Amino acid sequence: MMLSLLRRTGAVLALLLAVPALHARPAASDTVLIVVSGEGRDHGKTRPGFEMDEFAQAYLIFRDNGLAVQVASPRGGPVEADKFDPKEPFNARVLADPAATALLADTRATATLRAADYAAVYVVGGKGAMFDLPADAALRTVLGTLHDQGAVVAAVCHGPAALVDVRLADGSLLVAGRRMTGFTNAEEGVFGKRWAKEFPFLLETALRERGARWEQAPLMMPKLVVDGRLITGQNPYSTPAVAEAIVRATGRTPVARTPWRDEASMTLVQRLLDGEADAVKRELASNRTGYHDQLIGVLGYYQLQAAQDDAAVRDALAIMQLAAPYMSEPQLPLGIAQAHWRLGEVEQARSVLGKLLETHPDMAEAKQLKDTIEG
Repeated sequence: MMLSLLRRTGAVLALLLAVPALHARPAASDTVLIVVSGEGRDHGKTRPGFEMDEFAQAYLIFRDNGLAVQVASPRGGPVEADKFDPKEPFNARVLADPAATALLADTRATATLRAADYAAVYVVGGKGAMFDLPADAALRTVLGTLHDQGAVVAAVCHGPAALVDVRLADGSLLVAGRRMTGFTNAEEGVFGKRWAKEFPFLLETALRERGARWEQAPLMMPKLVVDGRLITGQNPYSTPAVAEAIVRATGRTPVARTPWRDEASMTLVQRLLDGEADAVKRELASNRTGYHDQLIGVLGYYQLQAAQDDAAVRDALAIMQLAAPYMSEPQLPLGIAQAHWRLGEVEQARSVLGKLLETHPDMAEAKQLKDTIEG
């Protein structure tokens, strides 16, 4: 926009217009506060931090929709994300953005924040959020004040941990009676084994105990819940939906964009489960670069581990079979065989296991399942 202004009106007028803009502070109605954990050390190896994917995707959606962004953490200063893929397009774009990297290198301390400066707050997840965010009294105060003043309060994945004990001006809990979601106990049981034993609470349990009306999707599937100005997302794959819901809540219509690969993959899986199997298989086969087949396979495998009934096992099996032509990892056919066995489809389980043991004759888990089937 500034370059076109220079061409149309000349350099002198452009400079007169630009100088005030350089020093102008964005209006509160145009500013989103992103809150991240400051716990992270060694990319999550010795202490968990925040999820870069959840930061990057939301940051880009906010900026692309004309919103200014500020970033805060409990102590302020530099913050460290858990290990992530810097080549993912959203992460690569943020890492190449000096403004974004500067925000993460010098976050604002929550004790210095003024609620009046923001139209919305978005709390990023990651396991570090379970430690420093709920313990931060200054953050609890600013979150409650933001909601009291009419701002949007949003969080994704473990981010709702920051909301657990937030109280409003009338003394009531922010979450009481509100429709919400977040990282589920089932997801924690599969993916939280290292750190969950040190958490002050399990997120789903704590929110239910405080009166939240909990909602969830199957393990690691996207889930967005909007209850007035309270917006929550279940897991990392819910991030784009949460960010765009925040944009809408500020009175804007989100700009059109091409879904990211992981986002498109989750949509493809949902279409599969909705009965579009043939169309989905053709689409994946014809557009390998547009989807993340490894993610699809892993999703199905872990959904099988969490499945509590035959319907959930069948869904997990269908997801694994969708990815099977494109994955060489032996755990996937093992999972497929396990699913057939759990469904009582003995011959199918034998067939998959037989092919697996031809290529991996020493795979202990496959031999154990074969022994179980043969009785």
